[in-house]
Amino acid sequence: MAVGLTGLPVLHPVPGLQLGTASAGIKKPGRRDIVLIDVPAGAHCAAVFTRNAFCAAPVLVAKRHLAASTPRYLLINTGNANAGTGEQGLRDAIACCEAMAGLAGVGAAEVLPFSTGVIGEPLPVDKITAALPAAFADLNAENWADAAHGIMTTDTVAKGASRRLEINGQTVTITGIAKGAGMIRPDMATMLSFIATDAAVEPGLLQRCLQAAVETSFNAITIDGDTSTNDACMLIATGRSGLPLLVSEQDAAYAAFALAVSEVCATLAQAIVRDGEGATKFMTVEIEGGANAEECRQVAYAIAHSPLVKTAFFASDPNWGRILAAVGRAGVAGLDVGRINIYLNEVCIVQGGGRAPAYQEVLGQAVMKRDEITVRVQLGRGPFAARIWTCDFSYDYVRINAEYRT
Repeated sequence: MAVGLTGLPVLHPVPGLQLGTASAGIKKPGRRDIVLIDVPAGAHCAAVFTRNAFCAAPVLVAKRHLAASTPRYLLINTGNANAGTGEQGLRDAIACCEAMAGLAGVGAAEVLPFSTGVIGEPLPVDKITAALPAAFADLNAENWADAAHGIMTTDTVAKGASRRLEINGQTVTITGIAKGAGMIRPDMATMLSFIATDAAVEPGLLQRCLQAAVETSFNAITIDGDTSTNDACMLIATGRSGLPLLVSEQDAAYAAFALAVSEVCATLAQAIVRDGEGATKFMTVEIEGGANAEECRQVAYAIAHSPLVKTAFFASDPNWGRILAAVGRAGVAGLDVGRINIYLNEVCIVQGGGRAPAYQEVLGQAVMKRDEITVRVQLGRGPFAARIWTCDFSYDYVRINAEYRT
């Protein structure tokens, strides 16, 4: 059960962009597993991809096509990752792009492929290409919710976010969807996320905007510490809002636009953690007082990746020794444990490296019974800070991943 997620919000259409879905029967008959996004001519696109050395064939092909042309269509399939498939996987991804290009009357390099699902199995090209006409016929600006459902794999809920803001008298829309529930420590973005806006943004600025937003959102989450082979995040600017082209961070309108993009990314990133496989707790890990930002992230991830910490949270057990041990093994050089304070929400559990004098177990238990908990660590080394989001490990996490291919 996703923590604090009750369903999709209103997802505002983005002028100029259309989405379509279809069922190819890749893994489960009858479910939407093909999503097509029609990118209008003249739009600009930005992208970030996985840093996993075993990146999937669609990632390699998408990078090549982005370098060669401006995208007109994004073709997404679920149920099969087309990863670990060698040269045949590349040929299969290209074949799907060529089929879509022929249907739409565009060049093959104007189609970007995205896949998610089981690793190591051949991509069912015939099933995908057979479903493309239905997805093409389904293209509609209102289909964001259908697309959010169509990109799901082990997700229990569809994930989306949308913002409208006024900039210089013009309404600007930013809408995005994401999928992901396991194999999440992105190191770039998330398993898959697609965000669009009707603002007009110069390509280089759009890329910088996305990278900055990703760094504090999708790059600040972890479920299990595993970086996927297929991670990809796209930001598309259709330019249909009527707002003048944004060309620089110094543009008066840019700050408001960039903030809204960051908010959409943060909402989507948190939704992924809230829907972590088997998750029962949503955990914010905040590190303060670091000598630099990197050591703050080291400590945050040491806590968030600890199976002992995560299982204690599942049990609602305020076992603060596990948190303390994770901080100590984070690899921070010259760490003075005597200066460390640790809080669970507002309750100080560790002060000066030991149990806080005023701490009582009943106070910690009251916090741990909540669905949403903040772990705050003060290192006492400097002015830097970091924040990431994670979840607990439950029995269901093991079951879901043990049964993933059955």
